[in-house]
Amino acid sequence: MNLLGGVIVLGVIVVSMALHELAHGYVAYLLGDTTAKEDGRLTLNPLQHLDPVMSVILPMISFFLGGVVFGGAKPVPVNSRRLRGGVWGMALVALAGPLTNFLIALVALALGTKVPALSYGWSAQVLSQFVVVNLGFGVFNLIPIPPLDGSRVLYALMPDGVRELMDRMEGAGIAIIYILILLGGGIFTSMMTGAIAKVLELFYWILGV
Repeated sequence: MNLLGGVIVLGVIVVSMALHELAHGYVAYLLGDTTAKEDGRLTLNPLQHLDPVMSVILPMISFFLGGVVFGGAKPVPVNSRRLRGGVWGMALVALAGPLTNFLIALVALALGTKVPALSYGWSAQVLSQFVVVNLGFGVFNLIPIPPLDGSRVLYALMPDGVRELMDRMEGAGIAIIYILILLGGGIFTSMMTGAIAKVLELFYWILGV
């Protein structure tokens, strides 16, 4: 893929990740936890949210290798003791990020398929990358391995014994994810691609295209 394509993808990544993290912080704020606001994370400024490895290096490597673009960002600080709803409040905060990515992808797909003037040229390329990148981010972050967002939902559903195990995994979670990607790259990519295809199929059905 050419350098210009990489620049477009990087811009899409920066915008998408900022909105992803802002969604986490804003839902936490709505549920009574002001930690993210106090930490300056209720902002669209990407410098407050991006992690050099998870937000830039990892997704750009996956992009230039021709695979599914996925990644993460610097976690928004959340004090679960201040959240209404306990573990379910935390699950809602976690879901806000990937759901925001899916919403971005749906809006970009709608613009690209319903607005003729945006269906060709550079606008079509940018919208296409918003769809691809955000579907990748949304699906990746729903993987139920701490500290990814999907683990917070699983945590709310599990009994105390499993929650204790997940708590112990928290610190090693990112290392586990890297190992899974390195050792099972083909299987991991295949699973991600399959999940993205299902979400995309649903979006096409919603839009009637």
